Amino acid sequence: LLTILYINIQVFERERLNGHYGATAFVVGNSFSAVPYLIIISLVPGAIVYYLPGLHKGYQHFFYFVLLLFACMMLVESLMMIVASLVPNYLLGIITGSGIQGMMILGGGFFQLPNDIPKIFWKYPLYYIVFHKYAYQGMFKNEFEGLKFDNNQDGEQILRDTWQLELGYSKWVDLAILFGMVVVYRLVFLGIIKATEKLKPVVKAFMAVPPKPTTQIIENLEAVAYLPEVKV
Repeated sequence: LLTILYINIQVFERERLNGHYGATAFVVGNSFSAVPYLIIISLVPGAIVYYLPGLHKGYQHFFYFVLLLFACMMLVESLMMIVASLVPNYLLGIITGSGIQGMMILGGGFFQLPNDIPKIFWKYPLYYIVFHKYAYQGMFKNEFEGLKFDNNQDGEQILRDTWQLELGYSKWVDLAILFGMVVVYRLVFLGIIKATEKLKPVVKAFMAVPPKPTTQIIENLEAVAYLPEVKV
């Protein structure tokens, strides 16, 4: 994915210099052109993963599951586009993108429950700004809401006591937050491209080394040839 993004950005920079289109057209076109492929990537593996373990029956639950996968795929692509626009080196971009994703996963509330996450940085603000939190909540709500168990427990009680989720809003709000993050990430990417266009000439002018002054000496050979000899 990151390789394709680097190629797309390089093609865009060349075509922008030729005056074919601007940054806004590139971001909008890139976003819409990726939608069919991301839908296929979300739908086919999602159907395999969803029905094999016997998750919540019903097409509405499966439709929500696929939409959530699609939103997460869009978010990951948007995040990598931001990394590719900021980090010019491919290998450094892989390291940077993997590091950001790792920090998001650690603070998303899966490996540690929300009440056990360290308050400084990991929960405030990381837990509330990473998209993994809302993806996990949407997945768990989609699976456990409406279920009844033999030990007089229901799905909402497990979500509240075991997974420590926020039940003040529905799973569709979690999905809407994810799609809102997609828009924000794309706007950030657009802003970085536009800022880079304006800052590149300034940086080049600032980094340019002024030429050293040269001294040119012109010799009058005819005058030298007719100079009188001086005897010592």
